[in-house]
Amino acid sequence: MRKSFTNLPVALTIAGSDSGGGAGVQADLKTFAALGVHGTSAIACLTAQNPKRVLGVEPCSPKMLRLQMEAIYEELPPAAVKTGMLFSVENIRVVTNYLVGRASPRAAALVVDPVMVSTSGARLLQPAAEKILKEKLLPLATLVTPNLDEAAILIGAKISTPEAMRAAARKIHARYGCAVLLKGGHLKNCCEALDIFFDGETELLLSAPFVKGVSTHGTGCTYSAAICAALALGHGLPHAVEIGKNFITNAIAGSCKIGKHFALGQLAGSFKVPAVAGGKSKVHASHSHAGCSCCS
Repeated sequence: MRKSFTNLPVALTIAGSDSGGGAGVQADLKTFAALGVHGTSAIACLTAQNPKRVLGVEPCSPKMLRLQMEAIYEELPPAAVKTGMLFSVENIRVVTNYLVGRASPRAAALVVDPVMVSTSGARLLQPAAEKILKEKLLPLATLVTPNLDEAAILIGAKISTPEAMRAAARKIHARYGCAVLLKGGHLKNCCEALDIFFDGETELLLSAPFVKGVSTHGTGCTYSAAICAALALGHGLPHAVEIGKNFITNAIAGSCKIGKHFALGQLAGSFKVPAVAGGKSKVHASHSHAGCSCCS
């Protein structure tokens, strides 16, 4: 009897390695596996870290980073790509130059998680690299997924209210030409985890209840990886973002204890990705709000 094999789409993460296993490439690959895509990786830098702090960062050589990308595209061309911690000017140049060289009308979707500063305050992007990330990488992106601190760097202003989040998402879209998912999980005085998506036409307000008693690590990596996986599966961008929001909400709720810390439950439970009919995702109604109803 001849076995029928499942044909999996390929997703690529270009990011840093987290020795603690909670974030970075490790979180991305777990997320890809959970959502049913084959995960590939190009390690941009090594980190010595655990859930509490980052002890050190060492970038991969630009030559080796490019060779990793070449090896993947040679035999496993990805349907979607995400970037995470790139850290150095040289490595951002390698990534942008390689992707520009492959650009075509059928180029893979690109999700950029602009990793700049860790929760503990450690720099995860060299200051000189901010300029090239803004000028070279973001214009290539299908979607950029900043948190509040990263969005403040991108627009040069602090963001402290849901209304300011909406305005910031529009400024980022206008300035860099890509769709935006602004993550507001650390927004003060809001009783839900609130995110804003804007692509120039569709605005989505995405909210979920906070899971009490859980201190998470790697949520941004997991969220952007879930969106990348959904894009690789053929879903349209607004729907892929909704899938990502549902996935990260489930992963937080499914967290487990590891020593004194928590690990996200990317592989916990049985998260189901909606099927793509006819190669296109179902169009969901957008939600446009003047403010955050949960906080009023």
